[in-house]
Amino acid sequence: MSDHSIDLQILELIRAEPLPADSHLPAQMLADRLRVSRSPVNEALATLQAKGVLRREPNRGYFVNALSADQLAQLAGQLRDSDQDVVSQAYFRIADDRLRDALPETFSEALIKTRYGLTSTQLNAVLARVASEGWAEKKPGYGWTFSSMLTTADSLLQSYRLRLALEPAALLEPGYRLDPQVLARCRAAEQHLLNGGIDTDSPDQLHERGVRFHESLVAGSGNPFFIDTVRRVNRVRRLLSYRSMQDRKRYTEHCKQHLHLLDLLEQERNEDAAEAMRHHLSSTLRNLSNIRDILKP
Repeated sequence: MSDHSIDLQILELIRAEPLPADSHLPAQMLADRLRVSRSPVNEALATLQAKGVLRREPNRGYFVNALSADQLAQLAGQLRDSDQDVVSQAYFRIADDRLRDALPETFSEALIKTRYGLTSTQLNAVLARVASEGWAEKKPGYGWTFSSMLTTADSLLQSYRLRLALEPAALLEPGYRLDPQVLARCRAAEQHLLNGGIDTDSPDQLHERGVRFHESLVAGSGNPFFIDTVRRVNRVRRLLSYRSMQDRKRYTEHCKQHLHLLDLLEQERNEDAAEAMRHHLSSTLRNLSNIRDILKP
């Protein structure tokens, strides 16, 4: 596999110098400059040749083709997107394997890199995301360990019971205020889902939409204890949240309930909104109980 980060670094070097057309790019010079071996540099040069950035002359090596600054910028964007796609796909495979008990509780970086075919840069990106979301952490010295939290159906249901106790109360905090721009943004996100996004959005997008909605409403309380607790719960429930999205039929009703909540808060009917939030989270809890088979490893 070609390391897209090396591709991108060489391309950025061509853009930053800037290197004129017909400039020679010796592999050893690039390897020394990027502090890597020649093998990934040669793979990256071949990739850039295939994309038209470079040409290869027999017995002479690689040379820069004549491309405009706009063309180089577009190619750099494509390389970044490709790298992000690989990282995202690996992330979901790791998550699913963890939920299926196909990965050990303690693991090495070498295991993840080899099992999912990642470059060093991609490996670091995947592990950084996993760590930031709280479902694995680096051990002192060597290796990583998965968190024991939220890898069972019961733990996801427990997180919803905590939210059921907390989120309605946040809407009743003295001085509660939901900024009109935040309200409009939340409403637009729900309308997007009802207009087809439920079927077409990725699990990441669906999860983030729900997280942003609930965190935005809790943030209106101005109470940092409510806000911090909800954010922590959302970080660590992500794994099972993704798996629950295999059944999307319930999202239409979710969106309608969210829009109703926004209407009540816009009218400053916070007690009614708190009751609506209890109903919303309770119905979600019931729905999740009904799809326990999906949540099981």
